[in-house]
Amino acid sequence: MRIEFNASDRASLGIEMELEVVDLVSRELVGAAGELLADMGRGHPGGEHPKAKHELFESTVEIITGVCADVAEARADLETTLAELAGHAAARGAGLICSGSHPFTDWATQQVSPNPRYHQLVQEMQWLARRLAIFGIHVHVGVRSAEKAIAIANGLCAYLPHFLAISASSPYWMGEDTGLASARSKVFESLPMAGLPHLLNDWQEFEGFMTTLVRSKAITSIREVWWDIRPHPDFGTVELRVCDGVPRLSEVAALAALAQCLVESMDAGLDMGLVPAVPRAWIIRENKWKAARYGMEAEIIVDDEGDLRPLREVTGELVDRLAPVARRLGCEAELASVAAVIDQGPSYARQRALVASGSSLVDVVDALLSELRTDRPVAPVPVPGT
Repeated sequence: MRIEFNASDRASLGIEMELEVVDLVSRELVGAAGELLADMGRGHPGGEHPKAKHELFESTVEIITGVCADVAEARADLETTLAELAGHAAARGAGLICSGSHPFTDWATQQVSPNPRYHQLVQEMQWLARRLAIFGIHVHVGVRSAEKAIAIANGLCAYLPHFLAISASSPYWMGEDTGLASARSKVFESLPMAGLPHLLNDWQEFEGFMTTLVRSKAITSIREVWWDIRPHPDFGTVELRVCDGVPRLSEVAALAALAQCLVESMDAGLDMGLVPAVPRAWIIRENKWKAARYGMEAEIIVDDEGDLRPLREVTGELVDRLAPVARRLGCEAELASVAAVIDQGPSYARQRALVASGSSLVDVVDALLSELRTDRPVAPVPVPGT
């Protein structure tokens, strides 16, 4: 099977943000997406808003950007759609949050969206799909060739723990503290084609692998390959899918800046014959687990001998190293804000700090509502040792 890669302008950017719709009385997830999307679609061709769409459950609306040149443009694009959606939600007594999981809603109560594709997924995956009351941020960065997309996707595997720990926002699942920073990542991994990507040598191997998956009926199309990082042939991008949903647009912008700078750095390196380094598969797997479990307090493996370093320090050094790239791309402030997210505590830490202070999980939902609305963190968490 030949798969065309629609090459993109270098380091172009697109973002997808999965939003939870919550009832403002109970703070539970509420199945209002169909009504909200109908409201938003009025006046658009076919009654469909070009930048808001259904996801698996009726309690989710995904908003998407167009193809953007930089992080500031992408953020402004999201802000416009978010404001429109928030207005319609408020009129129906609902609010919006963005986190890897809702702190206490039971996944079994969720209504599947009307799209036949989602019903087919549930029919095929059964309990695994029904549990997917989880929410993420996806960042697309444009690359100029299929071969570069493979090399860059491989190289980005080294940074999965960084992205996951910065975004981790799902410590609670059905009212219980899971002990994880990102329960979402473990729930999603249960799907056969989700989680860590296969490391492939070139585009020809990618085409051959996708052909085999279709022939074996493991998938019906490559849209069903939900790896943490994947080439996206239609968009001409590398898509980073490992991140939990994050409550503030400034956090979305920080993650997008980190992704754009890494891809641009690897793209430029490939032009000079420098192939991105790829850790051994066992290191990639173990480091992702460490980030899912401990978040920014993880120690990750940094060499084949198993030596460890604090993820907090490694991430700070990465941001410093990418600063010149960020200046060229016009996202220096957004990349620098990664440090602010770490200092204030990623969302999982802020949520736990609230509960530790005596707040309830309803209060946690209120904090998530506030963070998305104001872009200010609730209950900042001091950096250990300060």
